[in-house]
Amino acid sequence: MTASEPTILATCGGLLPGEWDESAYGPLLFEAIRHARVPAGRAPRVLHVNTAGGDQRTIEGAELAAARAVGVDARHLRLFGRPNVPSLRDTVLEADVVWVSGGSLVNLLAVWRAHRLDDVLREAWEAGVVLAGGSAGALCWHTGGVTQSFGPTPTAVADGLGFVSNSLGVHTDSDPNRSPAFHAAIADGTLAEGIEIDEGVGVLYRGQPATFVEAVSDHDGGQATRISRDSNRSRATPLNVRRLPDAPTLQPTWRPTWISSPDLTDEETP
Repeated sequence: MTASEPTILATCGGLLPGEWDESAYGPLLFEAIRHARVPAGRAPRVLHVNTAGGDQRTIEGAELAAARAVGVDARHLRLFGRPNVPSLRDTVLEADVVWVSGGSLVNLLAVWRAHRLDDVLREAWEAGVVLAGGSAGALCWHTGGVTQSFGPTPTAVADGLGFVSNSLGVHTDSDPNRSPAFHAAIADGTLAEGIEIDEGVGVLYRGQPATFVEAVSDHDGGQATRISRDSNRSRATPLNVRRLPDAPTLQPTWRPTWISSPDLTDEETP
C-alpha cells in the first residue's frame, strides 16, 4: 500500500543529531513516512539515496543506524562506482518512501539521468511511492532552484526533474546569499516562480500535476515564502507553516502514537 496519490515532501532537513547514535530520524522524515500509509504490522520501507553526496559509506551507516532505532526497514541505493542492486526499478518500487540526501544537485541530476533513474522515480511517484529529501534531495523534484554545485556562489539551475512545475529555494535562513540569488533568478525569468524555505521546513505536494498542499516545520518559527514574478521583480508572500510533532528518540516498534493527524482522513491514515 502506498500514498493515496502522488506525493512529494521537499525539505531542508530530515536526519537530526542523535542522542545515542550519530543521527536520528527527525519529524520531517516521519512526516514523509506518515503519508505513505504503511499498513499496521509492517515496518515502513525507506530507500535512502545519497547520490548528491557521492554515496559515502559513513553517511550510509549513520542513516541505517537511525532507521533501525525507530523500527524502519531501510536500505541504500548506491550508484558510485556502480549500482549496488540488480534492478533499479524493482528497488525503488518496493519502497514506501524514497529519501534523497543533500550535496551536489548538478551531479545528482547527471548521474540519475545516465542510469535512467529519473524515469524510474517518475514511475514510482505516479504509483504512490512518496518522494522526499532535503536540500539537493528537495530541489531535484522541481523545475529548478539555486544550488552551490559549481562553487560557493549560489547559482540558478533550471533543469530539474520537473515533477513539480515551480522552483524551490533552500537554506534561506542559514545562507544569506541564497535568497537574493533565488529572487533574482525568478525576477529575470531564469527560474519559474516558487517557494523558499528555512532550515527544518518542508513543503508538501500532492497529485499530478503536483499541487502545493502545505508547509511544515520541525521547530517553532520555521518559515516558508512564496516568491512570484511581478513586472520583472520578485514578490514575497509568507505561507502558513504547520509545526510537526517532535520525533521519538527511540521507537522499538513502529507506529508512534502521534502518527495520526487531523489533516488525514481515516482512509489515508496508516
